Amino acid sequence: MAIRYPNGKQYTRPAHTSESTQPKKDPVFSNRGMTLEDDINETNAYYLSRNMAVIHKKPVPIQIVQVDYPARSAAVIKEAYFRQASTTDYNGVYKGKYIDFEAKETNNTTSFPLKNFHAHQIAHMKQVDEHGGIAFVIIRFSKTDELFFLPFYTLNGFWERMHDGGRKSITKAELADCSAALKLGLSPRIPFLDAVEDIYF
Repeated sequence: MAIRYPNGKQYTRPAHTSESTQPKKDPVFSNRGMTLEDDINETNAYYLSRNMAVIHKKPVPIQIVQVDYPARSAAVIKEAYFRQASTTDYNGVYKGKYIDFEAKETNNTTSFPLKNFHAHQIAHMKQVDEHGGIAFVIIRFSKTDELFFLPFYTLNGFWERMHDGGRKSITKAELADCSAALKLGLSPRIPFLDAVEDIYF
């Protein structure tokens, strides 16, 4: 199925690293092939089942333009477009506070490229922050399974540094210094509410 952005450019799904090139991991805490999105979705389900928070992945607004019907009981989408640029991946409520966040992965091992963010995502999180909401990003270094919780106000400093002519990435050392490290576990998979509680409450 071809999915296109509003400007007509075709969307290409990011390639996943093959299992053969993945480093060996502890079988108890390994992500077992799960993506960051899978882990966060599982975490949100855990939080919801225990009435700790209500957080969901935002639906992607897609306009279907071509459908084939190979059989009466089946329909195959052949072409679709994103209706509008998406903002962030997740939103919800925790302890009466609006939460809005983005999840990003990188195969880099020493830094996180800021090109992984779009200007409209930064603008959206800035609005959330200015209105008293909780905006942040969860960053995963895929090859090492290192996870960082980065508040938006800190991310915005790196974004502005880039636009002032500075470096176009955040080094892992900088992340370790100004964000909260998250440990991959079992229940919940990614305990990001612990960081929310420590930083915002």
